[in-house]
Amino acid sequence: MPRNLDYLRETASQTAGPYVHIGLAPGAAGFDIYRQELGRDIAGPNAKGERIRIEGRVIDGMGAPIKDVMLEVWQANAEGHYAHPEGGGPVEEGFRGWGRVITDFETGDWGFDTVKPGRTRGRNVGMQAPHLNLWIVARGINVGLNTRIYFSDEAEANAQDPVLNLIEWEHRRATLVARRTETGGTPLYRFDIRLQGEDETVFFDV
Repeated sequence: MPRNLDYLRETASQTAGPYVHIGLAPGAAGFDIYRQELGRDIAGPNAKGERIRIEGRVIDGMGAPIKDVMLEVWQANAEGHYAHPEGGGPVEEGFRGWGRVITDFETGDWGFDTVKPGRTRGRNVGMQAPHLNLWIVARGINVGLNTRIYFSDEAEANAQDPVLNLIEWEHRRATLVARRTETGGTPLYRFDIRLQGEDETVFFDV
């Protein structure tokens, strides 16, 4: 085995491609190939806390919705615990805290149902406000984009959040806050993701 690997070159980057949905979310793309679809049930039926819905669009620099996006979401439960051995505490049976959705191919809308997460303890940064973590991939995006969703009715917690406070300008912090409305008795949060231009969403290098 040669020790000098300088002759190896970095693989060329490329976008997610037109078939990302078939590979990563086949059920949502109309292909029934898995016995149990991955990533569709975020909270599970036993999760405690407030049931909510989050909806939005991914918008390009020209203001048009992108219609072939996949979003992955990670979140804690209502007590601020992740479904992980080091997630801070126990979670309810069936709580995965992870899901995967794609945009509607006609409208560009996306949405999912879950429970509102609680405050979480960050790594070496203290308590964080309730939030969800998003990873976004689509054609035209060479590297997946990471962002967060905070909640407009958590103003006090948001003001103390160590990650939000890393963002210097208030109008930039506002791009991470979903606005709450009510629809049919279920709290609805609106969160549009803008990839470029005015009010571009804050993305994190993680």
